[in-house]
Amino acid sequence: MIHPQFDPIAISIGPLAVRWYGLMYLVAFTLFFLLGRWRLSQPDYAARSGLNPQRFEDCLFWGALGVIVGGRLGYVFFYKPTYFLAHPEQIFAVWQGGMAYHGGLLGVIGAIAVYARRQSLAFWPVIDFIAPLVPWGLAAGRLGNFINGELWGRPSDLPWAMIFPQAGDSLPRHPSQLYQFAGEGLLLGLVLWWYSAKPRQPAQVSGMFLLGYGVARFIAEWFREPDAFLPSLALELTMGQWLSLPMIVLGIVLIFFKKD
Repeated sequence: MIHPQFDPIAISIGPLAVRWYGLMYLVAFTLFFLLGRWRLSQPDYAARSGLNPQRFEDCLFWGALGVIVGGRLGYVFFYKPTYFLAHPEQIFAVWQGGMAYHGGLLGVIGAIAVYARRQSLAFWPVIDFIAPLVPWGLAAGRLGNFINGELWGRPSDLPWAMIFPQAGDSLPRHPSQLYQFAGEGLLLGLVLWWYSAKPRQPAQVSGMFLLGYGVARFIAEWFREPDAFLPSLALELTMGQWLSLPMIVLGIVLIFFKKD
């Protein structure tokens, strides 16, 4: 199969052009908002989290800010520190691409921590409420990667392998974006939705998110083509795998060892 080579512009009205990847961000935030408001309509979730509709909308704003700032800074420091040290003016050129999920996660955690402190809210109940809403946005983002034909997988001879012209060769490759769409997005979303449906100890839902995402991302990296600009890392693990290991460990600690 050959990648369909979708037009990167989803909607065009006169000089206004909306790209698919930007549209996926909109889908992600919309799903976050709708699912969160639906859960808040049930008194049990509102009581557990300490949130109301207004506070939840504030969390969406702070979280979006954390995603953008943290995602960009994560890419700068985790993936290309030498380049950006030599070209610091490029740090703010987000329109040229370059976001790191692990950095975005740290950004969201930091932003929500600041917001919770400002509102005198307990941190863990708030972040536990937010965690099950995140994977659906991750799914939208990975779908955007696939539509753009980026972040393709390693060469493969499987029947569903796909040729990505953007890779600059004619090798069939794993459609790793779809693997991540299914694993980090849909499967993790369903697991967290089920796990958070009944009361848990503070931090356990967040721990399940960290563990689930870390494992799903670690596995997916075996099928995803590593970034060409990154040097070989220890044990032949990718940067994504090394960044996922602390998430797995912390997730286990929060699920099984965190006490009130």
